[in-house]
Amino acid sequence: MSNHVHFIASAKEEKKLSDILRDFKKYTSIKIIEAIKNNPSESRKEWMLSIFKTKGKENSRNSTYQFWRQDNQPIELINNTMIDQRLNYTHHNPVAAGIVENAEDYIYSSAKDYCGEQGLIKIELL
Repeated sequence: MSNHVHFIASAKEEKKLSDILRDFKKYTSIKIIEAIKNNPSESRKEWMLSIFKTKGKENSRNSTYQFWRQDNQPIELINNTMIDQRLNYTHHNPVAAGIVENAEDYIYSSAKDYCGEQGLIKIELL
């Protein structure tokens, strides 16, 4: 999705899921901001960087930019039914948004992997 992300994740016992999410957000925000800065074709570059910088100044945890919001909406998936529901919701989110007609056509989705094809990002099937 262009303005949010859904993912299903688990952590090994020695890792905390909150740490994994923190590291994911840190890594991706750095890479996305670098990509914006280094893209000569990005017409909204100054506008986006200004917003990220303003939000970064409002947050004592950031030194420069804030890309991701601080609030998350984690949902513990305690059984296979809940996992299936969330996986289906996540796969059909781009369809409901009118981005694609078929879930497996969304390039950033794992839906393609569940159709027997190789998606963009390596995943472990549930």
